[in-house]
Amino acid sequence: MSVGKLEQARFALYQLGRIAAGAFFFVPHAWAGEAPNFITYTHQMEEPGNLEIATKGVVSKPDGGSRFLGSAIEFEYGTTAWWTTELYIDGQATGADSALFTGFRLENRFRLVPREHWINPVLYLEFEDINGADKSLLEVVGHDGNDDFLDPNAEARQEKKREMETKLILGSHAKGWTIAENFIAEKNIKHEPWEFGYALAVSRPFAFRAKPDRCIFCAENFQAGLEMYGGLGTHKDFGLTNTSHYVAPTIAWQLPNGPLIRFSPGFGMTAQSLPVLFRFSISYEVAQAGRAVREMFAGGKRQP
Repeated sequence: MSVGKLEQARFALYQLGRIAAGAFFFVPHAWAGEAPNFITYTHQMEEPGNLEIATKGVVSKPDGGSRFLGSAIEFEYGTTAWWTTELYIDGQATGADSALFTGFRLENRFRLVPREHWINPVLYLEFEDINGADKSLLEVVGHDGNDDFLDPNAEARQEKKREMETKLILGSHAKGWTIAENFIAEKNIKHEPWEFGYALAVSRPFAFRAKPDRCIFCAENFQAGLEMYGGLGTHKDFGLTNTSHYVAPTIAWQLPNGPLIRFSPGFGMTAQSLPVLFRFSISYEVAQAGRAVREMFAGGKRQP
């Protein structure tokens, strides 16, 4: 099979995965209650046994390049109360070029203290097996910037990126606000220096008291916030020189007995940044998916 046909087959499998994810929108679920952030992680963990399925997208047009859609399908599972694991499957489509599967990411988050405190640390570990054509923009580190999105897909996908990424996540709740700070360190396994980045976010719901009657557009169904994220260079040239930085208002809408919809326009703050990013996400949480799978493999016998 030629390389072109192999990539087409991979992208077809990726699209089938998106369809399969959409099918989960019709099974019983629970509200995840997430912050509206796209880049910044809070200290919130997935409920044990629950499975969240999401599709995340980002649309942008680099200066001197073609418009693209970067996409990631996310499967997040609550392994325990202190451990959440996720699988990302990435792909992208670039105008006047091609669409292709770009790799996967396996992520784990570990809550370091069991009870709620004024500040709550979480350790994040991720392995990435992606190629240079990836445009999901799930983080910004080092000197990532506009020029990284100009190479043709056929050339960019030849670069293999097997990387380890770590984050220190700090989260707090204060007078209805959710506040989160992330410090990011990432390294290619075989070469390249350590790259650093950051992400900051604040958010809050429009209302805290739910109305007794079910409604779609009630204030308590909406959250809004603000994110800021960017690169901090490498261990050889740590700092803000020649780095990208973005500021992005965020909004989330939780449909009653339905998915969580999020949207965020992001604006580049430096010459190295992409001019504008439009992010969107639809997520759906399946309550006690782990138990349902165990019962299915147990021949329908209910597990205690």
